[in-house]
Parts: sequence; structure tokens; C-alpha cells
Amino acid sequence: MVKQVAGYCVVFAAVLLLPGCGLTDHGFLASAGPVAQAERDHFFSIIGWTLIVIVPLFVAAPIVLWKYRIGKKGAVYRPNWDFSWILEGLIWGLPVVVVAVLGWNLWQVSHKLDPYKPIAHDRPALDVQVVSLDWKWLFIYPDQHMAAVNELVLPVDRPIHFSLTSATVMQSFMIPRLGSQIYTMPGMVTQLHLLAAKPGRYGGLNTQYNGEGFAEQKFSVQAVSAARFHEWVADQRSRPALDMAEYRKLSERSILPEPKTFGRAPSKLFERIVSDAKRIPAASTAVAAPKSDHEKQREKERLKQQRRDYREQQS
Repeated sequence: MVKQVAGYCVVFAAVLLLPGCGLTDHGFLASAGPVAQAERDHFFSIIGWTLIVIVPLFVAAPIVLWKYRIGKKGAVYRPNWDFSWILEGLIWGLPVVVVAVLGWNLWQVSHKLDPYKPIAHDRPALDVQVVSLDWKWLFIYPDQHMAAVNELVLPVDRPIHFSLTSATVMQSFMIPRLGSQIYTMPGMVTQLHLLAAKPGRYGGLNTQYNGEGFAEQKFSVQAVSAARFHEWVADQRSRPALDMAEYRKLSERSILPEPKTFGRAPSKLFERIVSDAKRIPAASTAVAAPKSDHEKQREKERLKQQRRDYREQQS
């Protein structure tokens, strides 16, 4: 039995470490920043504390079954035994201690990793404004006066202050290797502070289902040196500017086959998007004009083609 349990543990560990599963490549287990690292440490501490209850259970169960089996000869028979302070203390006391410790740790980690709490650092935070669209992410660099869609370039070892909103339905912003997750909602601004501790290319995504293009609503994150970041900003100056006509085109329900960057972005675009969402009554956005069957079919075909283009581009 012991060998069998050990075998299961080895298989479980192998599954966790298999690169093909992506757990060690893309998730918070392969942390690339202090927030993800704190989440990973908290995750392993939870496993460790719960094992205090789980391991004795798995060890004691086969021992009890073997000791009190029907075929055992000379076994002690105690028909009047009904209570033990030692067993009662272990059964009730140990779980209470474990739950208390887990609760205290959760309280501390939740406050420590408050997404609104700035990351202490000797360098000023870089402001990035994030707008979730159907089905793409718009990143605005207010201090650099430029924007990008589905591509986020960040300097390494510098705090990033995200301001997030949605120009459509509620969505969820997440970069697993940098940690944390936060919702975006129309007419509201949420805050998130992250830091990339080492250079690399990471994945970001929307974790809130929002329709047919949900699976393709992903973006790439490049963490580069400060010098390379300034070069990247300078290189984008020759790109077309993001004007309101282009923004309205981006706002339509569509999937981009590849990221886009804009050398210029309108001043206060983020604030205008938030303000516009507040002015539009919720009822008018929820009840859209009915579409004919032909229009629905045409939109479905258009989205299918965009999804095929996106997957070909990613492969």
C-alpha cells in the first residue's frame, strides 16, 4: 500500500512538472514577478498545511483496515470502549489549528497583495491604461502618447501601474506569470500594480467568458530592458496614429490576426471611454437593435474567418 501511495505521489508530481501541461511555462508556478512569486509561495504553503491532515489520514486508513480485519487471529475485542481524549483532540483540534493558520495567512497575503497597493520601488511606476474590447485588448501609454492592441511591452524591474476599464461587457485581465487578476467594467476604473522581475515573453488573457471570440482574446507581454523599451517606443513613432475613427473600428466585435501598434494616441482617450460609458444608459446598451437572420449569419461567418486567420497566425 505504501508503494502504491508513493507511486501516486510520483505521478502527481510528474504531471505538475510536465512542460507540456504549461504549468511550469505559463502559470504563476513559473513566476516572473514578485506578485506571482508571493502567490506561488502561498499556494505551496496551503498544500503543506493541508497535508498535515491528509497524510495521517492516508497512513492511518490502511493500518486500521489491516489491524481490524476479520481474519486476524488474537485481535483485542473491546465492546465497551467508547471515548478517548487523545483521539478527540486529534480529530477536532488539528483541523481547527490548520484552518486558523490558513485563515490568518490568507488575511495577511490578501492585504499584502492588494492590487490597488503600489509596489515599493526606487523607480517611478510606468502608467499603462487598459481597455477591454470585443475581443481584443487596447493598451494606452499616456506618458508616451502611443497605444498598442494585443501587445504589451514593459520595462523590466520597474513597477507598472495599470488603470483598467471596459468599452463593452465585463471582462477579466490576467497575466499569469506576473500574477494577480482583476476585472474591467464599463464606466468604472480598476487599478492593478505589477512588476516584471526578468526579461521574457509572457502570455496574457481574458478569463471572463464574453462570447464567441473569448478563446482568441489573448495578448503577448514582452518584458525588456529600459533601453530596449525606449527604443521600442521610438520605433513605433512611424506607425499610423490612433484616431477616433480607428478606435470605433477597433470597438467592433472582431478578432485581430496579429497585434497592432499606433505611433500616436488621442490625449485623454481613456478618460473619454470611461466617461462615454457612464453617459450611455445601461438599458440602451443591453438591448441592442434586433438583427435579421441574414445579418446574424453574416456576422458568424465573419467571426469564423477571423478565428481561422488568428489561429493560422499563431501556429
